[in-house]
Amino acid sequence: MHPHLHTKDNRGCEDVMRALDECHNEGFIHKLFGNCNKFKTEVNKCLRAERLERTARNREEAKKKREKTLAIWKDIDENS
Repeated sequence: MHPHLHTKDNRGCEDVMRALDECHNEGFIHKLFGNCNKFKTEVNKCLRAERLERTARNREEAKKKREKTLAIWKDIDENS
């Protein structure tokens, strides 16, 4: 399973998702015989790469916020 495909977080994967959608539109039998599997794999790889990038960015932002909070608490402790 994958998350919702057409969101603001998945802009870099639009071409791959479009290819998967086109493959799915070719019909049930086409999907049944695995003709869309390569597109599905590419979508999964792309979504994973974007998720890892987003996670790393969020981690860095959290570190900065934590450092700021610790500095504020340190200042409060020293001045109290």
